[in-house]
Amino acid sequence: MRKRLEGLRIEHRDLDAAIDALTLAGSTDLLQIARLKKRKLKLKDQITLIEDYLIPDIIA
Repeated sequence: MRKRLEGLRIEHRDLDAAIDALTLAGSTDLLQIARLKKRKLKLKDQITLIEDYLIPDIIA
C-alpha cells in the first residue's frame, strides 16, 4: 500500500508540473488541461483514501 501511495503522489506531482507548464506556455488546448486537472483530482481522492486506511482516526 505504501508503494502505491508513493506512486500516486509522484504521478500527482507530475500532473501538477504538466498543468503548470501548459499554462505558462500559453496552451490553447483547454480540453487537455481540464482532463489533466480531472485526473489530478482523482489521484488526490485515491491518495486520501489510502492515507485514511493507513492512518486511522484515533478517537480520544
